[in-house]
Amino acid sequence: MRTRTRIAVIGVGNEFRRDDGVGWTVLARLRERAAQRQLPQPGTVLATCDGDPGRLIGLWEGADLAVVVDAAHAHPGTPGRVHRLELDSGLMAQPPTTSSHGLGLGEAVELARVLGVLPDHLVVYAVEGADSALGTGLSPAVEDAVEPLVRAVESELDRHRETAARRPA
Repeated sequence: MRTRTRIAVIGVGNEFRRDDGVGWTVLARLRERAAQRQLPQPGTVLATCDGDPGRLIGLWEGADLAVVVDAAHAHPGTPGRVHRLELDSGLMAQPPTTSSHGLGLGEAVELARVLGVLPDHLVVYAVEGADSALGTGLSPAVEDAVEPLVRAVESELDRHRETAARRPA
């Protein structure tokens, strides 16, 4: 059996729809940090995506770990609140939030499950937004969530590296 070590970190959204760009902003910060130091593991892919299920699946297919950061709508909502959802090669429970895109992450997960191409471990950070109108820049509450999100994603990568190092060869 082949050992997979690929990691995909995916920022989902639209940087021209205000808070919907939170995933792209987190990825931009991770790229800045990656330029200063090596990410936890060679083969880590940092990518942005508009949320199209086929593109999402293509980015995480074959990954040991996929971390997705996306904006979400919740009713009632608390802008800037972050939800962490986790899936280990199975069905994800329906989250209390929905993607800010027409077809959401849930549809991509279900399609990948049916096709047998889910990553071994999927972690989703869904950030409740305040403003998805046309324009750039995040609302203050969502901007305040960015740095803690970047640290949370880095922690996911560190945990994955530590877990992988303990696995028998």
